Amino acid sequence: MEIRTLKYFLAVAREENMTRAAELLNVTQPTLSKQLRSLEDELGQKLFTRHSFSIELTEEGLLLRDQAEDLVSMADKISREFMSMDDITGGEIYLGLAESHLISYIAGAIKQLKETYPGLHYQIVSGDTEQVIDKLNKGILDFAVLAEEPDESRYESIVFPEADIWGLIMPADDSLSKKKSVRVNDLIGLPLFCSDQAWANDIPGWAGDDFGKLRLEGSFKLSYNASVFAKEKLGYLLTFDKLIDTSESSGLCFRPLSPRLETRLYLIWKKNQTFSPMAERFLMQMQSTLLR
Repeated sequence: MEIRTLKYFLAVAREENMTRAAELLNVTQPTLSKQLRSLEDELGQKLFTRHSFSIELTEEGLLLRDQAEDLVSMADKISREFMSMDDITGGEIYLGLAESHLISYIAGAIKQLKETYPGLHYQIVSGDTEQVIDKLNKGILDFAVLAEEPDESRYESIVFPEADIWGLIMPADDSLSKKKSVRVNDLIGLPLFCSDQAWANDIPGWAGDDFGKLRLEGSFKLSYNASVFAKEKLGYLLTFDKLIDTSESSGLCFRPLSPRLETRLYLIWKKNQTFSPMAERFLMQMQSTLLR
């Protein structure tokens, strides 16, 4: 199975149309059709259901799509890393990042590196812990930033010097905005927005025996999206401070939870990881930044 064939397959899966995919790939439609039939024969599975004007992935095709995306990403990463081996001014870094204002430490380190290595390029993947860890384990990412303590048996890590503070985002004219902080009793019966990860790992410990009285109205991976719903008075958002604009003109406000709830951030990488020269420089820069 060739990487080129997988790229053909992904293009057709993305476009859901053989003609458009062939045009994007700059190959003829018969060539593309032949490659896909060969792939189906090799795997012994039907990957597409062909309609008059479109193509739909079968269940087997959907499974291959997810795996092929990772394989192609890994192959591209390897190619770019080897191409940049002799480039003393640049290279590639692949990062998976949690949502936090403390990501400014990452941005600052990259900015400093680019002053010395102007050819530095970086790719950022955002997602929850499960998504980011999966890509790190597969070698698609060099580093990940997690909002939870990592498994020390599998990963090396550096803890960020500050912690994220939890609180409630709500309309500025809400009655709860008059409070200096928000307690669990204030939230009972209210429609709440939160990430699935935090609802399972962070909020139960803070709410204690009253957790069962809290109502999750909807879950969001991105706090900004949830804040739009909160602004429309559809619910209250549990999230970190400084992620959402709560300035006077925003129409929103932030109140910290009481008792105080904090989450530490960790930069992690696989044990015994072999880094590209640029990834090695990035790690040295982060160690200097986070450990000083």
